Amino acid sequence: MTEVDIELRVNGKPCRATVPPRLTLADFLRVNCRLTGTHLGCEHGVCGACSVVLDGEAVRACLVFAVQADGAEVTTVEGLASPDGELSVVQAAFREHHGLQCGFCTPGFVVSATAFLQENPEPTDAEIRDVLSGNLCRCTGYQGIINAVRAAAKTTAASDASAAARHEPP
Repeated sequence: MTEVDIELRVNGKPCRATVPPRLTLADFLRVNCRLTGTHLGCEHGVCGACSVVLDGEAVRACLVFAVQADGAEVTTVEGLASPDGELSVVQAAFREHHGLQCGFCTPGFVVSATAFLQENPEPTDAEIRDVLSGNLCRCTGYQGIINAVRAAAKTTAASDASAAARHEPP
């Protein structure tokens, strides 16, 4: 098979590579980019452990070929924290509200929740449960996960309200 040149941005940084057409985005991120926070669980798109944000939308990286991401912006769990290492609102909420146990599923949940809250900053519990239903946790940490997403939404809303009161962009 002929390899394909691709160029994309991963966590805000340009990335060029020559890859086999059937290389998954998950394997590309883990092997080529050395970003191992994108976990491989089922490799069938069922568990959500490999979730990343592709051009603003949460996707299962095990179901996307790297060549399909050519020209795209990809954000992994490693790209959510600030450059100085400060956790994102969602990451901090997961830590504070015990939204993790063994940690294997956590990156997928954090990425999915982050993308969801960007689209729906004031979700109901039913909406949180619905969007996270595509991510599986074997340790049954769901209540902590839901509490974390709810808390992240409240923190973001409070921050946005504070910025609006000061007439600053959120």
